[in-house]
Amino acid sequence: MTAKPGGPEARPLKPELDKRKAFILATVVYEYVATAEPVGSNTLTQKYNLGVSSATIRNEMAELEAGGYLVQPHTSAGRVPSDAGYRTYVDQLMEPEALPAEDARRIADEFRAAGRELDGVIEQTTRLLGRLSQSVALAVAPRRDAHAFRHIQLIWLSDRSGLAIVVGSGGIAAQAPFEHSEDVELDDLTRLSNRLNAAFAGKLLRDIGKADVEREVREAGFGPELAIAVGGAFAAATRVDDSPPVASSGTQHLLDQPEFQDLRKLRSILRIIEEQKTLYELVADSINTTGPTVKIGRELAIDEMAECSLVTMPYHLGDGMVGMLAILGPRRMPYGRLLALADGTAQSLNRYLSEADIR
Repeated sequence: MTAKPGGPEARPLKPELDKRKAFILATVVYEYVATAEPVGSNTLTQKYNLGVSSATIRNEMAELEAGGYLVQPHTSAGRVPSDAGYRTYVDQLMEPEALPAEDARRIADEFRAAGRELDGVIEQTTRLLGRLSQSVALAVAPRRDAHAFRHIQLIWLSDRSGLAIVVGSGGIAAQAPFEHSEDVELDDLTRLSNRLNAAFAGKLLRDIGKADVEREVREAGFGPELAIAVGGAFAAATRVDDSPPVASSGTQHLLDQPEFQDLRKLRSILRIIEEQKTLYELVADSINTTGPTVKIGRELAIDEMAECSLVTMPYHLGDGMVGMLAILGPRRMPYGRLLALADGTAQSLNRYLSEADIR
């Protein structure tokens, strides 16, 4: 159930929305989210104590429709919120909700049983958020270059080839091969690994440039060719993708929503969820925000997603490392509850990542 309507007098309203129109709009959103049925004036009169006649409510709803806050899907039907109606509700009329105690308990139990691998924790969190929200849950891990350098290991493969394995905080690891024309002994690579680890200890990966690695290799007494090879391997191992992978869970919940009973429409949405680059673009501009964001309908800027809304919430892994949780569902979503759920999950994830020995 979404947040109950009320409280608009505590927030500045648009000039055309007086208190009565604001309350009627909030009540229409509340009722439509709960029932998925267009809302008529008789319904509002019978179920809510609005203190005015059905005719007055009908006139107010007509004015809200003229103002772009409501739409009438069929001439004989009631009205449903438009994108602008939902936006006004979320920004001005919605009462904040607290996370239900049962959801808080489930989240706490989930993290008590979580593992120590970052990728596994993110996937587990996504599945949890999908179950609790009964929507599609998404998660983006912190950017690779935002992690702190933990160590580099140069592995000897042959006299003239090796493998650079770079490990960062949070268990992030990547590797890249390198080759050189001069013979290099196993002990030499071990000595070089130790020097690089000492030189870059505590730095962020993004603050360690290829030239820095090359300089350390040369100063350790190795030739320029090996310096370039190891520097290139480090750069390749820490390169950041333009669109990092997005974990998702709960797509089956879309089948339960009346908005997506049209299988052609549903297939279009599922195709976008499967396209990692497009999916990342949905949340990319929210990743560096400091709090929750809500995108409604056409604000997602993808025609196939016009019937959807997206709630996003950042989470943190150490200083400056920001990831993103998100909930994707129909525009007719319980915004207050999902915002509370995303916030509670992100806070629990923040605590877990700061206290656990994530590898």
